[in-house]
Amino acid sequence: MLGLGALGVAAAPPLQRGLEAFLGAAADKDPTGLTELLPNGGGFRYYSVAASVPHKSPSSYRLRIDGLVERPVTHTLAALRAFPQTRLVRDVQCVTGWRVPRTPFEGVRLGRLLDAAGVRPEARAVRFTCFDGTYSESLTLEQARRKDVLVALRMQDAPLGHTHGGPVRLYAAPMYFYKSAKWLSGITLTDEVVPGYWERRGYDVDAWVGRSNGRDDEPTV
Repeated sequence: MLGLGALGVAAAPPLQRGLEAFLGAAADKDPTGLTELLPNGGGFRYYSVAASVPHKSPSSYRLRIDGLVERPVTHTLAALRAFPQTRLVRDVQCVTGWRVPRTPFEGVRLGRLLDAAGVRPEARAVRFTCFDGTYSESLTLEQARRKDVLVALRMQDAPLGHTHGGPVRLYAAPMYFYKSAKWLSGITLTDEVVPGYWERRGYDVDAWVGRSNGRDDEPTV
């Protein structure tokens, strides 16, 4: 029994990664959306609003920061890894009701990237675009500068895989998970908040856990 237990512990991570990869690939080709109802690794569910999502390798990935900044810049994954990294461990809460407790994320504080690009005085908000070609999100500049908002490169102490929005995603820890845009490719400083994909469909722009979208979930702290 001890041997079987040890084998299960050793096999669990590869099996979990395999399940995540299978569900992600299936969802890319699933016109019914039923695969989105299935939990994958760690209780997460795979969501995509695009018909399919291209894969980006560590060498091909790019993140563009532009708009109302003094120094527009395009970062490679290696350049993002060279910034000081911040690790957060918080509950992840989806507005549909599921929660994954104590999930580690690691990456660059968004505010650090904004400072490096030089935010112009007239900037008031940040718009995020994704390489799925469809999804977008927004934060106010004040929200974007919070210490618990990351451009995340790692999740659950491993590099972000494609299924979870890798190689790079946004992670807005105190907000419902739809704010944490997957497959991040663009950060644009704007003079006003531009509602994102779900906000244009009725979701709250300010999506604080427990204080928005008519829900009373325990806040993410």
